[in-house]
Amino acid sequence: MFLSLKKSIENLCDYTYNFTWQNNVIRPDDIIPSQTGTNYTFSDLVSELKKGKNVHISGNAGPGLGYSMGVNLKHFQGTGGIEKAGKLYIDGDVSSVMGMGMVSGTIYVKGNVEQPLGNVVEVTSDEPGFRKFRSITDILCNGTGKDVLIKNNFDEHKRKLILNDRILRGTIAARCNCDSFVSIEGNVYHGTGLLMQKGIIRITGDAGMNTGAHLDGGLIIVEGETGEFAGAYMKKGTIILKDAKGYAGANMKNGLILSRKKVKVSPPVEELDMTQSDAKMIIKNMGIGHVEALSYHKYGILKEKLIRMRDGSVIVRRVDEN
Repeated sequence: MFLSLKKSIENLCDYTYNFTWQNNVIRPDDIIPSQTGTNYTFSDLVSELKKGKNVHISGNAGPGLGYSMGVNLKHFQGTGGIEKAGKLYIDGDVSSVMGMGMVSGTIYVKGNVEQPLGNVVEVTSDEPGFRKFRSITDILCNGTGKDVLIKNNFDEHKRKLILNDRILRGTIAARCNCDSFVSIEGNVYHGTGLLMQKGIIRITGDAGMNTGAHLDGGLIIVEGETGEFAGAYMKKGTIILKDAKGYAGANMKNGLILSRKKVKVSPPVEELDMTQSDAKMIIKNMGIGHVEALSYHKYGILKEKLIRMRDGSVIVRRVDEN
């Protein structure tokens, strides 16, 4: 499929269609503006990639290129899992947040790519004149194959990725469903670990908003400052924060947030009592002493409580029991 554009267009090959069910900015069947000689809709491009085919775009791409590329979205009666995707070629420049939430497929870009990036990392290109980008999640779980990372390191045997190129990225390891480790030597953008099921992410610098949003397993460690709404809609897993800001755990269903500083939460999330196992986890991952580890604050959903009976005995009862 070939598409020629007269001006930059946002949300091309965006599997969520800019979350059209939330804001109606674009609709899947809308014809893409400013194209010449064709009448392709936004969904035409996505459908082509979902078939494993190639999409060639001549011109510049605006923000949101390839959002959630490779995701079989539940909103469109999918499984929510990862599926194969084709190759996307951009013969021009690309604006910010390219590949946010992207889990498979390949993006080739001939021009410049604006930061922050999404869940992508650059590898050596097999297409002359184009830069090549792959999903971080895809590399963690499926390896690099014949590709070689540029300015970063990946140990395929250990599934260990070191991102030390100082490029700002968001949604790192989105939907990761394999045991793996990612270390980011520096700062990250929003949504680190989005919908992650397995794996460990360590951030040596600062993290943006929505760190661990919809987290469904694994561990996220932030050694710097963390923006608001960490652990929003979290279902499983653990987040360890050194310097958290504002609210955390909004609409949290399960899992744990361990924070050196107090954060604001709202019911049913509450501050829980620290345990020795919590302290050991913090000591292991933050490299601090036992006393300091016990000073951390623990947030989650209270599952059970002690009930003192009239005869003086104590029983443990689940909070959701009648």
